[in-house]
Amino acid sequence: MKFSEETFRTFVISKSIPRNYSFVIMMTALMPQRQCQICRHADEEFRIVANSWRYSPMFSNKLFFGSVDFDECPRIFQQLGINTAPVFLFFSDKAKMKKPEAMDIQMLGFSAETIGRWISEKSDVQIRVIRPPSYSGSLALLILCSLIAALLYMRRNNLDFLYNRTSWALGSLSIVFAMTSGQMWNHIRGPPLMHRSPKGVSYVHGSSGGQLMVLLLSE
Repeated sequence: MKFSEETFRTFVISKSIPRNYSFVIMMTALMPQRQCQICRHADEEFRIVANSWRYSPMFSNKLFFGSVDFDECPRIFQQLGINTAPVFLFFSDKAKMKKPEAMDIQMLGFSAETIGRWISEKSDVQIRVIRPPSYSGSLALLILCSLIAALLYMRRNNLDFLYNRTSWALGSLSIVFAMTSGQMWNHIRGPPLMHRSPKGVSYVHGSSGGQLMVLLLSE
């Protein structure tokens, strides 16, 4: 659901209309002139979570998803005190929750799986994220297996290299370094490539407990 200023005030933050449902809102800036690449990436992940919930057998009217674009609703950004994008907000259906809770994307990232876990922590809704099928990984694996098979066939009369200890040692060290590097952290957490700060776009995380996609070594 894409909100205008009027519909946002009516369905999300209205004090006169009781609300028995929660909202997950993405504050974003998707207009081309903004050139916010991270907003587009976040929007793709957000849509995956929303569609996973929409087509889930557990779907109910307890939770809804929506987005607010800065260029269409600047006063909503001002009212909520938000001066950056993207930002994920959770508006609880509980009356005691006066202010929305924001997701720390600098620490957690904004992959669809991370957003789903964050929503589960804030509510009693469990979302099983289902991504659209991607055949790029299967194709790459098929090509790799084909290359290995072709290499073994061409060297079928001389397979001594399979017993070379140096080759196996280098291969083992490569796997160890890959598993202990920050790249594995990136693969698990799905952090953004960069994030916006009051000083502008930053490619290096300011906290010792997190990192961005361009940082390959563990902190």
